Amino acid sequence: MTTRRPTRAPGRAETATPRPVAPPVPVGRRRFAELTGSWRAALRIARRESRRSRRRTALVLAMIAMPVAALAFLAASYDMAELTPQERVDRRLGVADAQLQWIANAPVGQDEWGEGWYTRDGELPAKVTAAQLTALLGPGSRVTEVRPHVPLTLRGPHRDEVVNGRVLDLTDPLARGLVRFRAGRAPQQPGEVAVSPRALRRLDLRLGHAVAAADGSRAYTVVGVVEFPDDLGPVVALHPGAAPSTGPDPDGVWLADVPGTVDAALVSRLNDRGVVVTARHRIGSATGADRTWLGSIMGDNPNDLGTGVLIAGLGLLEVVLLVGPAFAVGVRRRRRDLALVAVAGGDAAQLRRVVLADGVVLGVLGAAAGLLVGVGAAFAGRPLMEQYVFSARFGGYRCWPSALVLLGGVAVLAGVLAALAPAWTAARQDVSAGLAGRRTPAKSPGRWLALGLALVVGGAGLAAFGATRTSPAVVLTGLILGELGLVCCTPTLLGALARLGRVLPLAPRIALRDASRNRAAAAPAICAVMAAVASSVALGGYLASDGARDARSYRPTLPTGHVMVSPVGSAGQPTLAQITDAARNQLGVGAVAPVQTPSCGAGRTGYCDIAPVLPLNRACPWQPGVQLPAAQRQQARADPRCQIREADYFGGYVEPGVDDGTALPLLTGVDPATTAAATAVLRAGGVVVTDPRYLHDGLVTVRVTEVEAGLDAPITAHDLPGYALPRATGQSRLLLSAAAARQLRLSWSQTGWVIGTTTPPDEEQQARFAAVLRPFGTLALSVENGGAPRDVSPLLLLLAAAAGLITVGAAGIATALAAAEGRADLTTLAAVGAAPAVRRLLAICQAGVIAGLGSVLGIVAGLGTAAIVLVSVNRQYASDWPASDPYPFLVPWPALGVLVLVPVVAMLGAGLFTRARLPIERRLD
Repeated sequence: MTTRRPTRAPGRAETATPRPVAPPVPVGRRRFAELTGSWRAALRIARRESRRSRRRTALVLAMIAMPVAALAFLAASYDMAELTPQERVDRRLGVADAQLQWIANAPVGQDEWGEGWYTRDGELPAKVTAAQLTALLGPGSRVTEVRPHVPLTLRGPHRDEVVNGRVLDLTDPLARGLVRFRAGRAPQQPGEVAVSPRALRRLDLRLGHAVAAADGSRAYTVVGVVEFPDDLGPVVALHPGAAPSTGPDPDGVWLADVPGTVDAALVSRLNDRGVVVTARHRIGSATGADRTWLGSIMGDNPNDLGTGVLIAGLGLLEVVLLVGPAFAVGVRRRRRDLALVAVAGGDAAQLRRVVLADGVVLGVLGAAAGLLVGVGAAFAGRPLMEQYVFSARFGGYRCWPSALVLLGGVAVLAGVLAALAPAWTAARQDVSAGLAGRRTPAKSPGRWLALGLALVVGGAGLAAFGATRTSPAVVLTGLILGELGLVCCTPTLLGALARLGRVLPLAPRIALRDASRNRAAAAPAICAVMAAVASSVALGGYLASDGARDARSYRPTLPTGHVMVSPVGSAGQPTLAQITDAARNQLGVGAVAPVQTPSCGAGRTGYCDIAPVLPLNRACPWQPGVQLPAAQRQQARADPRCQIREADYFGGYVEPGVDDGTALPLLTGVDPATTAAATAVLRAGGVVVTDPRYLHDGLVTVRVTEVEAGLDAPITAHDLPGYALPRATGQSRLLLSAAAARQLRLSWSQTGWVIGTTTPPDEEQQARFAAVLRPFGTLALSVENGGAPRDVSPLLLLLAAAAGLITVGAAGIATALAAAEGRADLTTLAAVGAAPAVRRLLAICQAGVIAGLGSVLGIVAGLGTAAIVLVSVNRQYASDWPASDPYPFLVPWPALGVLVLVPVVAMLGAGLFTRARLPIERRLD
């Protein structure tokens, strides 16, 4: 085939056909197109890589999705439990048109839902009747009363059970709409009750069974099983005739049925009479209530919000540190692919986008999986959360979309932050070494060490400053800065340890060398362990110190093990012989004495305050409740008369009593010789005090002040022969003899019994003792356990267990990644004849490096943080008066014991799940 060119005329030059020229593209648009195209390509590469490395993808997804699922579960459960205003109104009204609450004899203001109200004056009205309310509502209206909180104590199978009683007429359709009947019928007479399912189980009842009140005053027959949606606990529905109203009840409400609608005019008219109205539908805007005032009452504390944000930041940092090693290993395994991207013209920014795209893709997938699992678990576990956590029925099925969007964004942010350091490393790698598959020697620039040390020092100072200002947000900020500083210092520490490992045997030497070479993967895992352990130890140290401080400042009311028995009500009381027999048979002791309390004598109508008086030369010249300048506080701390601790000042009530020496040893715990001397003084007509400061020249000044008898209350003071107990245990007391009480024109009566035991009786013994005395009346038991009741050991163990779980997980992840990365080294070991057990021993040492080094750093950092916080708080209180007990520095040994064992568990787990066979690879020539 022949192609002919077109001929041209002689002498004419050949000219090109002009082509249209495209207009120039704006620079901003071109850069945006380049950026979107680069990210599109990076995301495609990340998606392909996630499919190729399925195990690494599953690992990262699990670590991102688990916290997201837990938080999504909590968010959805909270949103369903938090009722909307309309749901709250429907639950409060049932089938009624409105709920009325008469709170004052003066006009009130309320919000549109009747949930917030205020009144400037007026008192609680007298007993409200249905006729009064129907007169206010108009003809054709009908009301029924509901009293939601009536204390009720019933006899259970083993002990007396306190349940919540609700008085309402369930035969009335208005009140019937508040409950859901499970079985039986509504109570129709005062001797019948309906109980909730939990009360049925706790009291071990069935339909038709009888249950008696704890005081034995009456019995009830169970005729129905009902459920109150707002309270799934033990509730008993009483007939109105069983507990008639005798006076004003601030909690009592009335359900109303009106012929018309509840409009704004009706609400305004009722508000003018002091009645708060909750209508079925929203009634316009607030009727007289200041919404700003109501909002200030219910406003949130910004410090709590800041503290919550910082705690969430600590959790985010933990996730980033746990996920970081997987991205670091992924970058090293793809260094040839990244080098090819660089050879093809990709710059450093494009290489960073390729790695960051992994974080975006895995973050999105992890967020989606976590949100689906969390919301699904919240919906499926709704009945269990209602019954055992919130003890109330939820509203509609909701999932708090704004919170879920925030959680998803945080999950993506965690993925991006975890890939950030590997992305910078990939952008700076040597292209030739990447193409050849060689390792790039790990380097730790000195500036990172300097930055880390600066952050550690700055974080410690900030935490100390926050402790002096009692600001948890500032303390947490300092902790976060300190942990970030340790993260920056960890690679340098790994390099130093690798150099020291030359004297170690083969397996630990290789483990330290691999950790030093793969610092991008080992350092985040070590820091994750360190952060978890440090937080656990620091919080555990503070809790242990706080518990010891509370125990030191605790003031017992009785000697350790002794029991105070007090009658409840005036229905009946047992005799001393009955109390003694019950104590001997059930508690194994027979030391029982009556306790008598003085009161105003005949002819006095007020209340008498009976107390000893300090001599003027022994009284502190400053009052503890007054704000004193620094100079006077220093003088007060140096004055011997003011050397009383804060607990003594604010718990300095002196309890009066009347005794002849019988109850004295059981109340104070003094020895027989002291008891004999004090008894002699009492029988001689004197008084006994437990505080020697009140005794002067063998006398004690006793002052009697009649209060609530008018403005001119008579005050009498007498100097009586006295005796001061040298070493008394329990509350500060003033024991009067009968002659001294008559001299002060006082009367006395028996108010209880004190029982002396060697050890505090347990709950079973107390229940048996109360059951024996139940026929004689209702009694209250107070047992002196001899110390602060708070025990922080379970909480310390829980914190240590959480830190141990993170430690084992981080060590397992880092060990698995190191094993996958070091397959070539294992092959070399097999080629030179290493024993098969070397692989398992190497895995044990690798887990030990991660868990052991992280635990040691975390324990040191945690103890240091606790010491800084405690010293700062003690310095803040060092100049206060009255002087408060300082916080002792205690090591949380239960938590440390668990944390020391955790690295051993991690090492044993690594050895157990690692195969002993060395891999063998053959080259095909």
